Amino acid sequence: MGRIISIHEYDLKLGVNVEQFEQVLHDAEARGLLELPGLVAHHFVKGAKGVRCGAYAALWIYESREAWEHLWGTPEHPRPPQEYPDTWKVWEEELLAPFLRDHPDRIRFTAYEELTGL
Repeated sequence: MGRIISIHEYDLKLGVNVEQFEQVLHDAEARGLLELPGLVAHHFVKGAKGVRCGAYAALWIYESREAWEHLWGTPEHPRPPQEYPDTWKVWEEELLAPFLRDHPDRIRFTAYEELTGL
């Protein structure tokens, strides 16, 4: 079973100060809010070319589908927000939400399962 790589697209509110937004990303990392069981890496990125040029996203890399489902539930039965890890609630509700057009649980995202054995 391969790793899960989840890409979250962040659409910022009009007029957001991007320097403040980027500082919030760094602050969340420094506070350890993004250290979750089974999450082996994460990357914040800004579009350099293409459809999302200038837009922000996050890549979340989980060690396995099992680890990802342990945190977030299965695709058929996702965990409700009240069951999210406490640090994730702070990340989404206090830090991320003020910058996004929509609620953090309404962002566009895709979770990909890494192909192995090719």
